[in-house]
Amino acid sequence: MAFNDDEKPATTPIPNGGSKQGLVTMNIPTYSKKDVALTADSVTAVVEIKATSSTAVREGLDLVAVVDVSGSMRGHKIESVKKALQFVIMKLTPVDRLSIVTFESSAKRLTKLRAMTQDFRGELDGIVKSLIANGGTDIKAGLDLGLAVLADRVFTESRTANIFLMSDGKLEGKTSGDPTQVNPGEVSVYTFGFGHGTDHQLLTDIAKNSPGGTYSTVPDGTNLSSPFATLLGGLVTVVAQDVRLTLTPKTADGDLDKMEVADGTDYTQTTDAKGEITIKFGTLFSGETRKVAVNFTLNESPDTEEYNATLAVARHSYAAQEAPQPAQNIVRLRKPEPTTPGSDDGIEERSVQAEVVRRRHADLIGKASELANGQKLGDARETIMDAQNALGDILLDDGDRMVNALQAELLRLLEYMETQALYDKLGHPYALATIISHRRQRAAGRGDEEVISLYVTPRMIAYLAQAKKFEENPEAPVPSADEDVKQEMAANPLAAISAPLGFYLENAIKALQAIQKIIAANTI
Repeated sequence: MAFNDDEKPATTPIPNGGSKQGLVTMNIPTYSKKDVALTADSVTAVVEIKATSSTAVREGLDLVAVVDVSGSMRGHKIESVKKALQFVIMKLTPVDRLSIVTFESSAKRLTKLRAMTQDFRGELDGIVKSLIANGGTDIKAGLDLGLAVLADRVFTESRTANIFLMSDGKLEGKTSGDPTQVNPGEVSVYTFGFGHGTDHQLLTDIAKNSPGGTYSTVPDGTNLSSPFATLLGGLVTVVAQDVRLTLTPKTADGDLDKMEVADGTDYTQTTDAKGEITIKFGTLFSGETRKVAVNFTLNESPDTEEYNATLAVARHSYAAQEAPQPAQNIVRLRKPEPTTPGSDDGIEERSVQAEVVRRRHADLIGKASELANGQKLGDARETIMDAQNALGDILLDDGDRMVNALQAELLRLLEYMETQALYDKLGHPYALATIISHRRQRAAGRGDEEVISLYVTPRMIAYLAQAKKFEENPEAPVPSADEDVKQEMAANPLAAISAPLGFYLENAIKALQAIQKIIAANTI
């Protein structure tokens, strides 16, 4: 089945004069040690890339809402879907396009991919209100059709392809196959699971198959609007696509023995014959960051005096960049008598330790979840307490925001592990959503608005507040995404030019530093 009937979207002027430079930047790497030994040693470096906080420049959103309308979605579930979709319809602008696909025993496209004009908004409202839950559940059929709508687009330039898949995850009746075997390609699939009895693992696996996708749980009695609004706040602020980090090892000098990316993240990663590692992050929302921990094993050095050893070069790129981005050298001082770790750790060393602990935190939640799934609830609780103890050793200088957030996650899981029945109902989906959120470094709905995710952005927080007001009073006006940008730019008029300005300043500084080295070399 071919569509090729997507509507041409509107275009908007770029406030900063058209420049897309500096939308994604890379911080100076941080290290687990102040210096390393001349003997065989090891060190961990954390490379961090960050999207601009400005939302003045963004990619257009192409969103297909794939809605489960099977019989098990009757009642509160389908009504929650309707209200969440109405919120999305009110937020999108003519730059954005939406299509709705429904599935039960088979799948159906209710609307082609159309720009969110005022006329289409009214038409969609009627379609959403008429949704009825009835029939079996063929998730694969719905996912296949949603992907086909996006694959057949005519207008794709500067646009992101995404799916919101909503279901209670119960495969009912005859189906077209296993949805976890579907390859979404470059489409990000965000899944939302409704209530007790949902196959949460199935929906998590569907999301994990896609670049950047997450799983959000919607416990019984809660509303879809909150997790929907949180992720929508990201999707309408995508500042870069095809974001990549390349790590080139410097083995020729003899210092480096091995370079490996630490476990704890879930991105596409490739290594070529020369050992160069490329990590693909997909899209970045405004204000998002991605941290990569890299472990270096060093050979024994023949030198007897201290010197700076370049271990690798880190470079980042993204689809719309207008020039190569500045590279960062990963360098450590090698000394005959290196500083003893822990004796004088500063902010930098503690921040790297915290990142290592955050990754282990997610691993321990996964281990505890596996134990609880196997009816070993006591062992699961002990594992969570081990994770708490690990956090107790971390001292940061950021008001302990990260530690407090991770501790809150663990306390909530301990609460959900009070009984096996409570864990099966709330703890299991909470753990799955938390793990994928940490591994993707992206916010996900966990049915618990009291525990704020480490990865929420300012726009996500704003949309969550707006969604709550909309739930209370659906007749009240909701500002569009364009109006949100205007409010943000009024509050920070320089935001639109800060990204390109920072890029050019950084390049100017690097050029001056290169000139200084040349002058210094010629004066020796």
